[in-house]
Amino acid sequence: MNGVDKGWVRLQQKPLIQHVIERLTPQVDEILINANREISNYQSFGYKVLQDEIEDFLGPLAGFSLGLKHAKHDYLLTVPCDSPLLPHDLAQRLITALFNNEANIAVASSDGNPHPVFCLCKRNVLPSLSTYLEQGERRVSAWQKSQKYIEVDFSDCSEAYANLNTFEDLAALELKLSL
Repeated sequence: MNGVDKGWVRLQQKPLIQHVIERLTPQVDEILINANREISNYQSFGYKVLQDEIEDFLGPLAGFSLGLKHAKHDYLLTVPCDSPLLPHDLAQRLITALFNNEANIAVASSDGNPHPVFCLCKRNVLPSLSTYLEQGERRVSAWQKSQKYIEVDFSDCSEAYANLNTFEDLAALELKLSL
């Protein structure tokens, strides 16, 4: 999207981050935002904003690590800001699968494809994540699969996992939602 901070791209007159917060608020006890620019804008929502601690861009795992370090609770649910149609039962379905399978990480999947950044993990995975990052590794799914890992099928709502990577994607979703 031409380098624009996706969280502030508007869909139905609201920034994408606002859609995500509205979907998550009823599902979780705490919201943390990982952002490295537009900090004061993100802070305007009233939630703690965490900036990457390491200079080099480490991708989503840097956010996972920050969340695990700063969360007040034993579980961390991660989602990207460019998927505004999050399932209303995302947290419940992931935690149920986590418990039922005695896993440490539960990842949403749909139509046979995992969505690694839609993830619920136990806080106890932080040491292994820290080691993984210290070794220079960055692949989210490779680290997740090295843990007690389960994929949770959300094929009944696959559209929730379509990220908005282009303005064309955004226009198509805007049109779909207006019908």
